[in-house]
Amino acid sequence: MTKRVLITGVASGIGLAQASLFLENGYAVYGVDKSAKPNLSHPSFHFLQLDVTGDLATLYDFVPSVDILCNTAGILDGYMPLLEVSDEEIERVFQTNFFATVKIVRHYLADMVARKEGIIINMCSIASFLAGGGGAAYTSSKHALAGFTRQLALDYAKEGVQVFGIAPGAVKTGMTAADFEPGGLADWVASETPIGRWTDPSEIAELTAFLASGHMQSMQGEIVKIDGGWSLK
Repeated sequence: MTKRVLITGVASGIGLAQASLFLENGYAVYGVDKSAKPNLSHPSFHFLQLDVTGDLATLYDFVPSVDILCNTAGILDGYMPLLEVSDEEIERVFQTNFFATVKIVRHYLADMVARKEGIIINMCSIASFLAGGGGAAYTSSKHALAGFTRQLALDYAKEGVQVFGIAPGAVKTGMTAADFEPGGLADWVASETPIGRWTDPSEIAELTAFLASGHMQSMQGEIVKIDGGWSLK
């Protein structure tokens, strides 16, 4: 049977790259995003425009069961320190980067446990390990997501569910477009990254496909860094 993949944040960047690669490899892809449908024409691509921080009942009707769940949707916080970020902004970042993932995982996990199989891949960040990859809200939310990923992996390993995290560094996406504007951080970030460049979304997609392959049954709960060597410093 064709495996079903659910990807949040599918309209651009990493999510779109993930969807494209899964489709190339014969998967049925169900993509969700609050933005409009991406320019991705394929008979096995199904799209739902939905904000994952809202009511998720429509999502669960859209795709009742999945084999692979990629929680890719996320937002930045402008690198704001605590005294410059409002309570409302902190809540907004956590709702997208953490609580939406928890709710979606809770729903699809039950079916995975019943079937004794399933793969969950959460989009963490180098900000899940380090300070400076974002501001107070983003870094805290990604630390929380990393903890959730590890605990989930421990709790459900014996139920046949594999859980992973991916921790990108600087990735050239629409979310980081402001860094490439005049006076932005793009050149500085590239120069400070050991490989001398930003990561491409397609590279994150390739790692996702490897983790989703099911070949590494003994690999569980790992949060894999793909940051051009940034965290080595």
